[in-house]
Amino acid sequence: MAEKLGVYICEGCDIGTSLNVDELVDYAKKGKLANICPVVKKSGVLCSPEGKAEIEADIAANGLDGVVLCACSPRVKWDIFNFGPAVQVERVNLREHCVWSYQEDPKVPNQLPLIAKDYVRMGMMKLSKSRIPAPEVPETFQTIMVLGGGFTGLTAAIEAAKLGREVVLVEKAGVLGGKAATMYKSFPLSAPYTQTEDTGIGALIDAVTASPKIKVLLNAELVSLEGAPGLYTATLNAGGEQKLEIGAVVLATGWVAGDKNYLAPMGYGSIKNVVTAAEFEAMVKAGEIKRPSDGKAPASVAILTDVSLCTAAAPAEEPCAEGEAAPAEAAPAEGEAEAPAYPSKESAKHLAYSSELTSLVALKHARYVREKLPQAMAYVLYDHMMVPGINERYYKAAQDEAGVMLSKASITGVSADSDGGVLVRAKDTLLGADIELKADLVVLPTAVVPVTAHEATMNFQYRQGPGFPDLDLFDGFADSNYICFPYETRRTGVYAAGCVRQPMTMATAREDAAGAVLKAVQCIGSANRGMAVHPRSGDMSFPVFNFQRCTQCKRCTEECPFGALDDDEKGTPKPNPTRCRRCGTCMGACPERVISFDNYNIDQIGSTIKEVYVPDDMVAGGPRVIVLACENDAYPALDMAAFRGKSWSPFVRFIPVRCLGSVNAIWIADAMSKGIDGVIMLGCKYGPDYQCHFVKGSELCSRRKVNIAESLGRLGVESERVEQYEISIDEYDKVPGIIERFMTEVITKFGPNPFKGY
Repeated sequence: MAEKLGVYICEGCDIGTSLNVDELVDYAKKGKLANICPVVKKSGVLCSPEGKAEIEADIAANGLDGVVLCACSPRVKWDIFNFGPAVQVERVNLREHCVWSYQEDPKVPNQLPLIAKDYVRMGMMKLSKSRIPAPEVPETFQTIMVLGGGFTGLTAAIEAAKLGREVVLVEKAGVLGGKAATMYKSFPLSAPYTQTEDTGIGALIDAVTASPKIKVLLNAELVSLEGAPGLYTATLNAGGEQKLEIGAVVLATGWVAGDKNYLAPMGYGSIKNVVTAAEFEAMVKAGEIKRPSDGKAPASVAILTDVSLCTAAAPAEEPCAEGEAAPAEAAPAEGEAEAPAYPSKESAKHLAYSSELTSLVALKHARYVREKLPQAMAYVLYDHMMVPGINERYYKAAQDEAGVMLSKASITGVSADSDGGVLVRAKDTLLGADIELKADLVVLPTAVVPVTAHEATMNFQYRQGPGFPDLDLFDGFADSNYICFPYETRRTGVYAAGCVRQPMTMATAREDAAGAVLKAVQCIGSANRGMAVHPRSGDMSFPVFNFQRCTQCKRCTEECPFGALDDDEKGTPKPNPTRCRRCGTCMGACPERVISFDNYNIDQIGSTIKEVYVPDDMVAGGPRVIVLACENDAYPALDMAAFRGKSWSPFVRFIPVRCLGSVNAIWIADAMSKGIDGVIMLGCKYGPDYQCHFVKGSELCSRRKVNIAESLGRLGVESERVEQYEISIDEYDKVPGIIERFMTEVITKFGPNPFKGY
């Protein structure tokens, strides 16, 4: 525990003009923790060179092992307030959560000094209950394994080798190249971004096979992956079983084409001259474009991207059975190649959206028509033309191409003509009128189905199973958070790149491969120092278990979003520290409270809650509400609201938590038993539009709230006093309304906590 604290109160940023800082200093000196606080003082500007130098001098002179800085938000100037690994720092947010957001209540005025005193007292108590983490520092393996020998995997292998890493490239086929090797050309990969280009796959294969850093295994398959980041053992079947020591994995296994039966309403399978984009790509790769019905060169080719007919024809809300197509819109890949779908429900799906690839593939195929058949016409009928960024140049070049006609259109029917042609009917065209277009050949898109839809891709030897969990949240793509943490999967140490992560162009996949490799390198380096990789990058803490009290209930192992816990031979939780992302979900799950972190634990937050002053008389002193705010979305939103002049009830006190998944029910009990009138759990969104950095934290908290409500009911306390609200980081403007509604609809309605005064 921190045994010698220095407490510093800043007078800058309106704090000194709003609060009596001298009184606050005297208050801190006389508190219950005064005996471990040899230094308590104010500073004109705490973050100034002079302010920091004074703290450093006090640390040296008094042997301080912790400093409580009462100033601005912990989200700012964290680099300034760093005093080395032997000194812990607790930031008390007097600026954003006290001075800047203060709202006077005419019935109970002059609350600002009480708020400040609460926060100072809470900060001192919180730090006194914290220890400097002593992480495990394993000797890690440095080799990076790349799964997949297509364009993305080859690029990843080259990038890792450039960084001096040993690489094992595992490809299940007998040759390298993947889908790119089956393509005629790519849409633009480089300036001026107006023309189709060679894929460059041949040169990439040559570079990989020539590198002394890269070991290529063909006709190879990953049998199992056991262990943890930096400490993996990969068992491979490559003409015989072999085991390799692996530090991290780049997953670049790509995609397979969706079930073509899905395209039946567009004429595929019943009209000979209706083909998929993959079949069209193969034609051009073979050297010519011809109609399947008679082998003749078409005089006109219609390339369709709108597949709403398929959606309309599919039964609503029916699950996709094996071999059937799902009721959703397809998103084609760049020149997709034929590939058998895995025999699973997931592999038959089509995505519920189209991407830029839909448009870019159509434009590329139109350019193929003009290149191979200069006298032919290419018609591109699209629902949405999506060409973000530099690809706008490619679209404009197609517009200027003689013999290419582009039009927005909703397809209403596709039928065969008597002479072997295909009639395409459409509405909502740029001309405004319904049209009927006759083409000699029609090209349809199909979906990109990530190979992770097949569970056996990784074969993790984890308690939670061999595959990536909850892939349905991401349409099967192996990505745990598109917005904040690209490349990361739900399994720490495995980083996805390319179309296994999300539909993307080859140009994007090239960047993706480099990004995933950098993540893999960072992971190995962080594991070798006992640090978390993400999202709490640099965190040295890890869960500490009191196994003597463990009842083996399995909640921690089951609820961990990242599979960090296995079971030992006795069924007791077995930690894997380098898998852990330090969210604390296991701590929140444990009913016996045997899991903690050195610097974030049950007693620490419970004691912090108990430091909130609660008046016996709610009418005279006002109510008290605790807000447990997740540090990733809710806490930043609070800061941003205050920074923009928003204010809220003076009767709330904010306590940051790593994730709502870490909230243990005992904290609610601590608050209620102290007489606190309500608790708000403010965190990220969950469900289809989830934003949680730890994927399931907010959802798990919501489930646990049901049990909390039952416990409160048995105590005669209204369950409505504890509520969970979802908020994303950019919804700071909603914060005052959330708090106001809770104060009005809950606190005012139910009155004081029945335990108040005891």
